[in-house]
Amino acid sequence: MLNHITIMGRLTRDPELRRTGSGIAVASFTVAVDRDFGGRDGGEKETDFIDCVAWRQTGEFVSKYFTKGRMIVVSGRLQIRSWTDKDGNKRRTAEVVADNCYFGDSKRDADNSGSSYGGNAYGGNSYGGNSYGNNNNYGGYNAPAPSYGGYSAPAAAPASDFAMLEDDDAQLPF
Repeated sequence: MLNHITIMGRLTRDPELRRTGSGIAVASFTVAVDRDFGGRDGGEKETDFIDCVAWRQTGEFVSKYFTKGRMIVVSGRLQIRSWTDKDGNKRRTAEVVADNCYFGDSKRDADNSGSSYGGNAYGGNSYGGNSYGNNNNYGGYNAPAPSYGGYSAPAAAPASDFAMLEDDDAQLPF
């Protein structure tokens, strides 16, 4: 049997971090996910608001680095939970229990859209929105260009080091 879900959308509010009686961190948040298609008459796309919960280090990570409006990718499992409301009625709710959460945008993209959030452990890099190598800015540290194990390309040789070969095949080295 398989129960795996991956969603990508924007946080509708800042994640809420709480702790259980034994001190385990749990973060609750809601992700707004646009549907891939419009309404029946071809109108505007509808949006689903999906409740998510992240436990332990994942919950602390989400609470620390994600804020309202930030694009997030959540990978986990769908869980149906039964509960009783204050009137004694039995209720059921579906939520995504997050195993992993990733940045769905880059810090640069979020800064340009007017969102504000602090730095993050990964320097704002994401798995969907940042091109590694264009901006080597890792958490405020401007990293030098990679050296690839100490190898650097040789400088272009002066034009005088080249000689034209005659059409005689006897001069070819192979």
